[in-house]
Amino acid sequence: MTPLKEIGEMQISDAENDYFFRPSFSAMASIGSGSEIVETYAVLNGADVNQLISSVIDAYGTFPEWLIKTIKKPVLGKKILSAAMHIMQCCCADDITSLVGEWRPGKKGIVYRNGKMPIASIIIIARELADHGIMGRAKIRQLQRNENNSYTREFNAFEYINSARSHFDMPRSEAEQLTMTEFQILLNNKYPPEKGFTREEYDAVADDYLKRKAERIANGK
Repeated sequence: MTPLKEIGEMQISDAENDYFFRPSFSAMASIGSGSEIVETYAVLNGADVNQLISSVIDAYGTFPEWLIKTIKKPVLGKKILSAAMHIMQCCCADDITSLVGEWRPGKKGIVYRNGKMPIASIIIIARELADHGIMGRAKIRQLQRNENNSYTREFNAFEYINSARSHFDMPRSEAEQLTMTEFQILLNNKYPPEKGFTREEYDAVADDYLKRKAERIANGK
């Protein structure tokens, strides 16, 4: 099966197998309860993680070895890596332990045993999958008055599945396999956005108005 990267699907191959990942509503539901899904997403996209990744990549161009070792040990690092591994497994029908590694008992407690993928790649790929499965990455024209920046404590995958069945007249089996990005694209195609300004368009018009007004005042003097 050829993955459709535009809706979040991806394929990772090693010498033995091809692993297909789809961040579908069904996959997101398997992460846990509605609140657990949001919590897992927050772990991978929290301020601490974003700052860590951006600052390290800016400084080194990649994740250095010392940071990889650090992520394996502290509570926060273990939580981040565990969340990433869990999301990737939920998005794949095959056992991906050989790719992402596993946590195993050791002399000093639970330790991480490496898989074939670098830790940095596991975290980055999991974030990509979660974005397409939970938030959606469809390039849709969002009107300013329809923007909603409120924080939600739960992600109810079943509600989106039922919504897809209702709007697109599809069976449950198909609705469950939609990613959030795909759902947004289908919804946008069926119900095109009404006329109005997006936030970017509104800001551009406002900036242009203020600039012209300043020029008129300057010329008047």
